[in-house]
Order: sequence, then C-alpha cells, then structure tokens
Amino acid sequence: MVSATILLMAKSSRERRSSASQEENNSVFFLKLVVLLIVGSQWIYIQESSDWQIPIPVGLVLGLVLVTHEHFQIDRKIEYVVLLFACFIAFWLPVGLIINL
Repeated sequence: MVSATILLMAKSSRERRSSASQEENNSVFFLKLVVLLIVGSQWIYIQESSDWQIPIPVGLVLGLVLVTHEHFQIDRKIEYVVLLFACFIAFWLPVGLIINL
C-alpha cells in the first residue's frame, strides 16, 4: 500500500515537471519574433537594367519552413502573421538582394 502511494506521488511530480518544461519563456518568444521579422523581410530581386524586375520572397519561404517545424504549436498563428507582415512591408522597402542580369 505504501509503495503504491510513493509511485503515485513520483508519477504526479514527474508530470508536473514535464508540463513545466513545456512552457516557453517570454524572452525566447520575443527573440523568435524578431528573428522571423528579419528572415521574413528578405527578398531577392532579379532585374535587367530598368526594363523588368522579378521579386522572389525567399525569406517568407524560409520562415514558413522554420515555423512549420516549431515545437510550440500554439504560437504558430502569431508567427505566420509576423512573417506575412514582414514580407509585405519589406516588399516596398529596399531590403534584400538585387541581382542584375
């Protein structure tokens, strides 16, 4: 009877520790958002002098790959919004790599 009680107590303490380790610090979440803002704003522009230009959102594609492999699925929607916001804002800003042909 005593050993069953001890096993039950040990199991409940392990469950508490595992659920506590699943939480993410606020600073880690903020750092991820900053990294996603920087990654999401990267574009490659392929242009021939001033005739035509093809923008390719490589940062958005790379960011989507990073977010889909995220461990915490609760924050995934927020990270998608940050990526899209950075991508659309950086489309009009001079951010990214320009390749002249």
